[in-house]
Amino acid sequence: MKIGDKLLKELSKRYEPESTIDKRFGRYDLTFRTDRDGNAISLFIGVRDSNGRISGNRFTRVIARGPDGKVIKDHWDAKGRA
Repeated sequence: MKIGDKLLKELSKRYEPESTIDKRFGRYDLTFRTDRDGNAISLFIGVRDSNGRISGNRFTRVIARGPDGKVIKDHWDAKGRA
């Protein structure tokens, strides 16, 4: 599964720092964690069961910054089934 452009746009927004956010996006349930700057860094996407767990896919975000703090790399890696 790939992350589409619409979802990437949603994930590129700033959220509350160091929190876990549950959302509904289209027909999928999302849970993602944010870093200290409010960037989404870990994503679980799929269908949420009655216990609140998501059955689907897991992604992690790689953000590489240069010495001046400017973003050099920013991409999502698929980590398999969740």
